Amino acid sequence: MIQVCLNGARTAAESAAVLLTPAALADAARQAVAAGAEDVHVHPKTPCGQDSLSPNVVGPVLEAIREAVDVPVGVTTGAWAEPDPGRRVERIRSWTVLPDHASVNWHEPGADSVAAALLERGIGVEAGLWARTDAVAHFARSPHAPRVLRVLAEAIIDDAEPGLEAARELLAALPQHGRPVLLHGINGSAWPLLRLAGELGLHTRIGIEDTLLLPDGSPAADNAQLVRAAKAEYGSRSGSAGAHG
Repeated sequence: MIQVCLNGARTAAESAAVLLTPAALADAARQAVAAGAEDVHVHPKTPCGQDSLSPNVVGPVLEAIREAVDVPVGVTTGAWAEPDPGRRVERIRSWTVLPDHASVNWHEPGADSVAAALLERGIGVEAGLWARTDAVAHFARSPHAPRVLRVLAEAIIDDAEPGLEAARELLAALPQHGRPVLLHGINGSAWPLLRLAGELGLHTRIGIEDTLLLPDGSPAADNAQLVRAAKAEYGSRSGSAGAHG
């Protein structure tokens, strides 16, 4: 499975490909799914470009994307969008339009409470485990670990070789949870980790959140172009090292 991550915490100042409005995100999702994406991850943003968990921001984005595609759609619950864990839980409980899933970063304070709030509402949890943080240790002790939708093995490291090293360390440290694993990197590690996911038979993701560049180093025009490249890169490596996760 290749998930498209439409925008991330990036701002429009970084690239014209970083999208903010519900209509633009819906169009990007439609094109990305047509290119082969099977799942959508999005950061709903205020008009000024800040990530937000407000129901007034999350709802319109989800409604617009769902009108455009018929694949699962998920959102972030990152602490940068709402630093206070209690307030983050309140925001989730106030959502009037529910995503299919939401990512929870297990190295952030309040991860278990955020996951509980999502599960209470029937929203799938993507357990974000960042390499070289205490996320794996916290997740291994979490009562919610057996109930998550999938584990996001995330090497949030800009460079290729350090990213690959961190990813292998992270995968070796994952608890035996029996949940599917989605592996990805960011910037310089995005394409190497996508290829590694193909080799290991893991889910992966690509999109403007993870990289602004195509595998040859040229700027990506949009998410759909990244997904088309990802299909080729992932498929060329798929199954070469056996299936895992």
